[in-house]
Amino acid sequence: MKKNLFFFFLLTFASLARASIVKGLVADAEGKPLPYASILIVGTTKGAIANSQGRYEITLSPGKYTLLCQYVGYAQQKMSITVPQEGVEINFKLERQELIMPDVVLSKGEDPAYGIIRSTLARQQDNLDRTRAYTCQVYSKGQLRLRAYPKKFMGEKVDFEDGDSSQQKIIYLSETVSRFAIDGPSKRKVEVISSKVSGSSDGYGLAVPDQYGLYQNNVMISTRVNPRGFVSPLASNALLFYRYKLMGTFYENGKAISRIQVIPRRKGEPLFNGEITIVEDDWQLYSVDLQVVRQQQLELLDTLRLVQLYQQDKREDWLLYSQVLYPATKKFGFDAYGSFANIYTDYNTRPQWVQKFFDRTLLRYADSANKRDAAYWESMRPIPLMDDEQKDYAKKDSIERVQKDPRYLDSLNKVRNKFTISKLLVFGQPLYAKGEISSLSLNPLIQQINFNPAEGWVWQPVFSFFRDLDTSGSRRSLRGEVGLRYGFTNEKFHPRASFSYSFGSKFSRSLSLSFGRQVLQFNSQSPIDERNNTISCLFYEDNVIKTYLSSFARVGFASGIGAGFSFNTSMQYAHRTPMDNVSDFTLFDKPAKAYTPNYPSEISSANITPHQVFLLTAGLRWQPGARYIELPQQTINVGGKSPVFSLQLTKSIKGIAGSDGSFLKWRMDITDQLNLKLKGLFRYRIGWGGFINDRHVQLPDYTHFNGNNWQFGTSNLNSFQLLPIYQLSNTRPLYGLAHAEYNLKGFITNKIPGINKLNLYLLTGLNTCYVNPDLRYFEWFVGVDNLFKVFRVDYIFSYLPGRPMQSSLRLGVTGNLIR
Repeated sequence: MKKNLFFFFLLTFASLARASIVKGLVADAEGKPLPYASILIVGTTKGAIANSQGRYEITLSPGKYTLLCQYVGYAQQKMSITVPQEGVEINFKLERQELIMPDVVLSKGEDPAYGIIRSTLARQQDNLDRTRAYTCQVYSKGQLRLRAYPKKFMGEKVDFEDGDSSQQKIIYLSETVSRFAIDGPSKRKVEVISSKVSGSSDGYGLAVPDQYGLYQNNVMISTRVNPRGFVSPLASNALLFYRYKLMGTFYENGKAISRIQVIPRRKGEPLFNGEITIVEDDWQLYSVDLQVVRQQQLELLDTLRLVQLYQQDKREDWLLYSQVLYPATKKFGFDAYGSFANIYTDYNTRPQWVQKFFDRTLLRYADSANKRDAAYWESMRPIPLMDDEQKDYAKKDSIERVQKDPRYLDSLNKVRNKFTISKLLVFGQPLYAKGEISSLSLNPLIQQINFNPAEGWVWQPVFSFFRDLDTSGSRRSLRGEVGLRYGFTNEKFHPRASFSYSFGSKFSRSLSLSFGRQVLQFNSQSPIDERNNTISCLFYEDNVIKTYLSSFARVGFASGIGAGFSFNTSMQYAHRTPMDNVSDFTLFDKPAKAYTPNYPSEISSANITPHQVFLLTAGLRWQPGARYIELPQQTINVGGKSPVFSLQLTKSIKGIAGSDGSFLKWRMDITDQLNLKLKGLFRYRIGWGGFINDRHVQLPDYTHFNGNNWQFGTSNLNSFQLLPIYQLSNTRPLYGLAHAEYNLKGFITNKIPGINKLNLYLLTGLNTCYVNPDLRYFEWFVGVDNLFKVFRVDYIFSYLPGRPMQSSLRLGVTGNLIR
């Protein structure tokens, strides 16, 4: 055995000894580096990509080779070399591509580029079919840098905890090697072989091997960058969106290759500008250099550049070889930019899939993915590290080791836990922290102080804590909070506590326990925020929240099951008592107005009487086709494209510990969102429910619909904007509800001059519920979203039997109405 091992290591080191390094610089005629230029070994699939400083490295055995260097917009250069044992430096100096204008006959003054585009569009389906199914290996490298950043942000000092106060720095650096498989538009799978994140030895780098192919009609880079996607310059209807201009033609290997300028026809639409290069007769892409800017509905970023280079395979198909995204943004004093490069090799465009190869796992990280050593990365890395990247890895790895030292953690905690006005008032004050292992914090003062007529002024500090029970990356953790509530007028003290233990080696599971005395809204979903109610009381003498006191104990369990299923159950005992108004204080007293009783007077003529209730609740959630990310220690449900179905049953049992309640109710919901790409986003939720039996039901256990008596909108798809909160509360056997919203995401408004510069989104929708002909409600709304990137305004029309049709404005925040 020892002898075999000896020969194994001897052969291994002998092969390493025979390897030589070919390295050099790729630059233009003036010596300016050409970032991410490609260098291929002719006759093989081996190659490398230059880094952002134009430097490359390739490991080769000694011998003779021919290198081919390419860069978008430059003439390719071949060089025959002999690689000695000690390695060699080979520099490339590329000339700008010499373009010639071919002799063409113009048709009605039309630029010759249009003929090339039409010929390529005629082959759109053929080009899509070439890469409908394939596998390949992908090397991904992502980096994000800062040119400048403010000393303070929102009152807090900006500190990256890297010991470096310079303005220019790397804030993120990662590398990943993965196998990527795709079969049609709906089947994809990524298996990460290795991953490395600067400063996080247990972290996992980005694994986004997606090819942003222009043969698709819509190029969806990210819903956060633009939820509508961008119209491809090679979309079937591209001539309606773009103008084209032939920049010239050059020849390689006997093929005519034409460079075409892409020009948006209108500003404000999700369109690219830049250049594409097309191989004539093949009518396939050779290279891409396109850009989008904020005026073209780019969200979050100021600019985003997409650069692609294609290579011809043995079947003479042009396949994507390298792809680089260059994001850049300036926001709140942060000047950030970066590059995210993918290198595609080892293609198989005729794969034979084994049965169930495409399962529910979308992305899987190998057990040893983040445990690879430096020698491995040196052998696998097609893009050499720059000097500052090498230093970043070394420095942050060193900092990570130091940060695990208890003495460092103590000093860091003193800085993080320092009391500041902004933390105390707005963000919450850390009281104790030990790295990412444990923490204790206090909620901000703006959440602690409230007013309502049933308690008077209320002080409610909440202490939250967290403890990571496992350092290996699994889910085991303990979190909880202790709340202390004191009413200064009713002179009542109500403490409560809740704890949650998370665990599960594969799917997430949790056990929870809570107990104490808590002031609750009659609607258990708590649709009204206490801060909003405080303003309503002090300025308008209107107590919107209706509350009671619950002395309770509750235990619960929740778990992922797999196949898109998750399950939860709980058991609760509560002693409930009424809370009547004890204060008439308001800042602006109105003689003809007084606080309404502290109970839902719309459905009851008196407050609840003291009673007990014992509740059992079980819920099931299912999303067909849900996909998962598998890490070595856990599996994460990332959802899918299908609707989400949920079912909940609640049973109250009379007689247990004196319980007075006796009922059984159910609820079922279906929620979904449909990305209509250029036409926007449509979301909906429909639900049914009711009481199977209602022998003894108290007001807190009624079916309540989330109404709203406040000028700010409440959470959409889960509330009614003009419905009085308890107007339709009931114990009927069946009800139905529906919420729908269509957000055009700039569709239409991006075509209106002047308006398109504001990047506003029109939206419309409806909310309705039905119990019986007397208990029904309908509202329809239109609005404008994305005001100053933050706000939305809705104008709502409503109908409720027995009252005139009403209308009103509601102010909210982008994405969701203020809750």
